Amino acid sequence: MRRLLRLVPLLLFTVGCGVVQSSEGEATDAAREVARKAGQRLYGQRPRTAEEVGRSASGIDGVEVLQVTGTSTNEGNGIEVVVRTSGSAYNGWLDAEPVSVRRCFAVRVSPESQWREDPRDVDCPDGPPPAFAPPPEPPRLPYEELRAKLPRVPDGGRADEAEVRRTLAALDLDPAIRTEVKADGGRVGVLLAVPGNGSDAQDCLLARVDAGATEVWVPPRIQRMPGEGGCTVGNALDPKPSPH
Repeated sequence: MRRLLRLVPLLLFTVGCGVVQSSEGEATDAAREVARKAGQRLYGQRPRTAEEVGRSASGIDGVEVLQVTGTSTNEGNGIEVVVRTSGSAYNGWLDAEPVSVRRCFAVRVSPESQWREDPRDVDCPDGPPPAFAPPPEPPRLPYEELRAKLPRVPDGGRADEAEVRRTLAALDLDPAIRTEVKADGGRVGVLLAVPGNGSDAQDCLLARVDAGATEVWVPPRIQRMPGEGGCTVGNALDPKPSPH
């Protein structure tokens, strides 16, 4: 019996150490998941500079950017971003307070990286974190000018694609504005769009020139989110129903 009583404190100490290790491991996994989700936000095929990637990463909640290496996502091994994230975990009733950790991970941003790719555990680098200039203001989309200048087609007529293209050329649009024009069955659809960041709603204008009606509009925000297809010339010709 005495021998058993002597073993009890040792067993409790061993179990206690295991609890601490388990809680810290779960907290580290939680921090790693934050870094993994940051990688998902940064994932994409569009070429971006190190400045663009770093600035995007620094805007993600719970992520501190400590280092950015590489020149472009589409050159060499792409861009590597070292981020510091936090994680917390309880281990049942034995933890009066959560175990919290701060860990650093390397997130790779390249067309060759995988969706939900595991970030690499790294030592936190020394030195001050990099600073990023604010993004340039996107060019203004010429809603009023487009509505005023697009041709009007009388009832029974057909829209002229060449005339629509000449109208857009005369607007002297900012080079950053992407323009698409498509004719279909006597109608002409127009898309004017500025580059998005891949996660927020994109800015765009749609227009349709048809017999008896020339319309210019901005699609609803939900349709302008990535993957929703709102900022397409097809949506100008055959608009999606408005969300309710």
